[in-house]
Parts: sequence; C-alpha cells; structure tokens
Amino acid sequence: MPTRWRQLSLLPLVLAPLAAPQSPAPPNLVLHGEVHPSQNQTYIDAPFTVPAGVHRITVSFHNLGHDQHTVLDLGIADPFRFRGASGGNKDHFTLSDTDATPSYLPGAIPAGRWKLLIAVPNIRPGVTSHWRAEVWFNRALDDSSFTEQPLHDIPGWYRGDLHMHDAHSDGSCPSQTGKSVPCPLFLTAEAAARRSLDFIAISDHNTTSQYDDERELQPYFDKLLFIPGRELTTFYGHANAFGTSRFIDYRVGTAAVPDVNAMFRSARRLGAIVSINHPESPTGEICMGCGWTPTKPVDMDLVTSIEVINGGGHPATQFWERQLSQGHRVTAIGGSDNHHADWPQQRPGSVGYPTTVVYAQNLSVAGILDGIRSGRVFIDVTGSRDRMLDMKANAGSASAEMGGDLEPRNGDSVSVEVHVLACDGGSLLFVVDGKTSPDLPSLPISTGNQTLRAEWHADGGRHFLRVEVRDVNDRLLLLGNPIYIDYASENTR
Repeated sequence: MPTRWRQLSLLPLVLAPLAAPQSPAPPNLVLHGEVHPSQNQTYIDAPFTVPAGVHRITVSFHNLGHDQHTVLDLGIADPFRFRGASGGNKDHFTLSDTDATPSYLPGAIPAGRWKLLIAVPNIRPGVTSHWRAEVWFNRALDDSSFTEQPLHDIPGWYRGDLHMHDAHSDGSCPSQTGKSVPCPLFLTAEAAARRSLDFIAISDHNTTSQYDDERELQPYFDKLLFIPGRELTTFYGHANAFGTSRFIDYRVGTAAVPDVNAMFRSARRLGAIVSINHPESPTGEICMGCGWTPTKPVDMDLVTSIEVINGGGHPATQFWERQLSQGHRVTAIGGSDNHHADWPQQRPGSVGYPTTVVYAQNLSVAGILDGIRSGRVFIDVTGSRDRMLDMKANAGSASAEMGGDLEPRNGDSVSVEVHVLACDGGSLLFVVDGKTSPDLPSLPISTGNQTLRAEWHADGGRHFLRVEVRDVNDRLLLLGNPIYIDYASENTR
C-alpha cells in the first residue's frame, strides 16, 4: 500500500528580511502522511514546492508512531542534488546558503520540487503510523541564531567577547608540529569556555563561512552562546555586524555600496546591529583601514555601539564621547580582537580580554543584542570573572539605570548610586561630558562588595554621566556606559 501524504500551505512566503522574533513563526508548509507494514524497509519521497527567493529552509519532523516502535529516518534533496540525511538522530534541521545543521549541506536554495527522504527501517505488523513535517522558508530566528531556545532564561549580567578571529579569516595558532597555521574555530570556543564566558561573536573579515562551524558547535557548547558576527572590513574603517548570517556587501565605494551608510542600512534591514571597531587606531600599510576614516558623513543613528576597548589597548574614549556629545546614544563595548586562540588568559588580546558585560533578559542572541541596545553594559578591561559595575541615578521620583534617560529639572539634586564588586583597593571616577568634575570627586573602594553614592546638580542642559574604576596604579579596570541627562528620546539606536 503506498504511503498517503499531503502538503498544507499555511502562510504566504515572506521574502522581506525581518529582525529575529521573540518566538518562532508558524510554518509555511505542513506535510504529513501515514506508513503501513507493507512499507517496512522501503523509502518514501514526500515532495514539496519551494518558491523563488528562498535562502533558508527549516524542517521539524515528528514521527508520531515512535511509541509503537516505528522507526523513520530523515533526509532531504533539492531539485538537482542530495542535500543530506540525518537518519533518526535529528528531528529538526536547517540549511541555507551560508550554513546548515550537521548532516546537511549548505548552499543556494533553488526554487522547484524538493523532497523529504523518509526511510522506514522498522514498522511492526498490524501498525499504521503517522508522521508530520513542518517547513519554514526564510525563518528569521534561524538567520540570527544557532539555537532554538535561550541557553539561560533568566535576567542577569552576561559576560562575553564581541571581536574574535579564527581560520575563516586571519586567526592562527601552532599546529601539532609547531607550525603557524589557520586556527580552527573550535579552539576559540574552547578558550572562551575556559574563561567562563557566556557569549562570543566570531567576527571573521567579511566572510560567512564561519557560520557552518558555529551551527555544528552550538549544541555542544550549551553554556556558551554563539552570536553570528562579522567584521565588515573596508578601506575606510572596520565595523562589526551582529545578529545575522546573511551576506552584507562590504565593498564601500562601489556602485552597489556607495558609502558606509549604505552598508549599515543593509545590516539593519537584515536585523543586525553594527558597532564601529577600534576607531582611533592608525591606518596605513601595517593595518589598512584600521582607523575610522570614511570620506562621507556617517549617520551615527545607524550605529548601536562603538568598540571603545580593543584588545586591552588604548581606549577610544575620545571618538566615543564625541558621538555622545553630539546627541548620539551609542553603547561602549569591548572586544579582544583575538587572532591567537592559544594566547594565555592574562595577555591583553587573549580570548575574553577585554570582556563586555551585558545586562540581558536571557542568554539568547536577541537578549544580548537588546541588552547592548539598552546601554546597560560595562567593559571589564582585563577580563576578570567577577568584577561588576552598575549605576543608578535618581531625581525626585524619576530614576534611570546605566544606559537610561533621566530628565531632572534645572537645579534638581541628582543622587547617583554605584555598585561595584571585586574592586577593593581601587577608586571610582565620575565622568561628566567626557571630563572629571570637581562636583563629583573620585571615591575610594575599600571593600569587595560596595555601594558608593554621590550628588550632582542638574543645570537644565544635556549631559552624559558615566563612571569608571581604576586600580592603585591608575590602570583602567572597568568602564561603564552613561546615564543620559535630558537627551532626546527618539534615538532608536
């Protein structure tokens, strides 16, 4: 008896790229059928049609006869070639032009007649079994993340490294015989896990090939979130894009990408956020394009963050605070810019040195990116595992946390409260509009868990107020993001 199956079309295909949703979208198609004992140890093809314009297919397969000991193995073929088979070890997979679940091949998604390939290793006599397959086209969640669910589903502070390189660009490490070779991505992930990081963004230069490795590694590293990242490397500066595995054309100065704004708008359309990297670095033959030198004005409202600390080097605070003084609310982040996964943890530029610490609602790509957008972020410059910094300000009945807005009246007293951990022996500095203020002198940090308080008086003007922690040798340990005083609230970052 032949299998009975049918295809239900649930939703029209949405081709416009979307930001990652908070919950998975309903499937575009549902296939389902039944299997009979006469089909034991045979193969079933379940065809379905893929329209033009699809760059990703995601399938969830349900063997509804599993409890009756029916075994169904899964695979898939496109109109021209076999794309993989996972047997019975996976009931969910995705494949796209950039990446695929292990067992399956990435590559272009041709329109036309595809087939689910279902093998029947076992079905008992007298049993009729059913199966169901949900199919998504261009599901935004799979473009933005390598995991279906948050790795940790509670609000809190999460620590990570947002700038790293491996064999997919110019990362290197010693081979088994000591030769310098392109360094496998998993060594970077292992170094991050040893440092107890919660998230990383592998930001190889312009390429998308790293996402296939990350799709494979994410289930194993189930305490370390992989955020799709890429360093958009141009002749006029570098910027990281976080939150999409789709290709972003980086060729600034061409007809396709006339300027940096066009590149940044493309990233935003794909649901990504962008961060300007090491903007105060020198540029030239040694490091072409490492400094930030666009030939046309850049719309900073397209920029979410700036890499203020790169590899433990000199902070790019002047560039960052210049943007803040012009009314742009951009979050300061850090990145190791690591190119050598084997470097020891105490070395500047090793994995996690510096660490970006983000307050997020959960450990997911959407959660971390929303946390960066919110500005409740600080940089742990030397990549400790336990230093913490948070700030809150109150004026009358209004309050704001780091990254937030406060609108006091002229003359109001603003009470600032700063909580620090594991910084004893250091000092807390207040910075207003990029300068220290005699109204807010530095405060000593005498214990490992301390809340420090100060008062500041509003003058009716626009200001940004931030704090940083330095050790006894005036070395920067922690750099916090501002509270914004009387800033316009319409900046969407």
